[in-house]
Amino acid sequence: MKAARSSPWSDIPPEILGLLLERLPSLPDRVRLRAVCHPWRSNAKLQSLPPPLPWLTLLNGTILSIPDGKIIRMPVPGDACCCGSIDNWLFLVQNDGGCSLMNPFSKATLDLPKLATVWRRDRFNASERSNPLFYKLVVSSPLDSSPESLVAVLILDDGNSSTICICQPAQPPVATNLSRGKGMEPSLYLADVAFFNGKLYGVAFGNELIIFEIGYDLGSKLKISATERINSVDDLWDLPQYLSSEEVYIEREYLVQCCGRLLQVKRFIHNDRPCSRSISFEHHRTVAFEVFEADLSTNPGQWRRINKLGSQALFVGKHCSKSFTSEEYNGVQADCIYFMCDYLPPVYAVNPLRDSGVCNMRNGMITPLLSQTAAVPQHHGGNWRPTWIFPSDPI
Repeated sequence: MKAARSSPWSDIPPEILGLLLERLPSLPDRVRLRAVCHPWRSNAKLQSLPPPLPWLTLLNGTILSIPDGKIIRMPVPGDACCCGSIDNWLFLVQNDGGCSLMNPFSKATLDLPKLATVWRRDRFNASERSNPLFYKLVVSSPLDSSPESLVAVLILDDGNSSTICICQPAQPPVATNLSRGKGMEPSLYLADVAFFNGKLYGVAFGNELIIFEIGYDLGSKLKISATERINSVDDLWDLPQYLSSEEVYIEREYLVQCCGRLLQVKRFIHNDRPCSRSISFEHHRTVAFEVFEADLSTNPGQWRRINKLGSQALFVGKHCSKSFTSEEYNGVQADCIYFMCDYLPPVYAVNPLRDSGVCNMRNGMITPLLSQTAAVPQHHGGNWRPTWIFPSDPI
């Protein structure tokens, strides 16, 4: 009787397997390769690999792999919906207002205070347009290494009200409603927030940069105050040269920490059919980006325009933004900005890929977010918010 022969695939040397894995930027593809046989599964764990490409959450509770367009299902507890993210953590909100952060890869969770108490509401219902949106969460330190990190939440509602909330896991939140002008005049309506060099910054609609002072009162409780504002440069309001001054554009602002710099990314959105009576934003398209660096060495500070990102790539979104060097991620294009359709009201935001893409800073060209061979998924409505997830484990 002849001895059973092992598959020749299982005899591939580990170094060759490593080369194959390096050429697979998508995490699902790496997992499938690892599952071929036991030797591959064992050898794959020994490889030093770059992180996989980011994922994108969809409104129906599924997750989209970039750039292959594969759909991933990662269940979350109970009736929770995803209202944002921090790196590789999902920000989940229950219908009863309970808030938590969950790592969908390790299943680890961190409980947060009921942030709905900031608005003095007993319940949170993500399907109701009139409810406030948990707009942006940022942390002072990575949650994987510092689970007790300070968490800042920017909350916007439909009534042009913006609130900054500071909290730590299992501690009561401290909030400042900036729209009421308490302690400063005039009131503020923030577009985005970011931690930078240990301080919390916010960019207001109008391009002012606000530094928030975070400290403790005599009772060792957190407190917030807003301090200095950075003045806008005169040409911050100017359109990019290749855009027509006779057209009307919607602008969106993002704050991103990048290589020891604090950047403001301005996004220009144009309505291709301004005479259309449709209010669904179906004819709106992103046509340009501009990037400004905050110069904090002057008094007052200034925004300074930059025309290139070098080896950096930016992933921007109203719920999560991040920067990387192109060498860190296989498949990430240097000097580019990755974006999704995140500016629509929830009732219209059925397809976050409708106005998504990759903007090349060198020539201004915008290309699709998904590869040409990817099957564009069919989208359905839901209560989740579109946001980036950045897997930390390479396989």
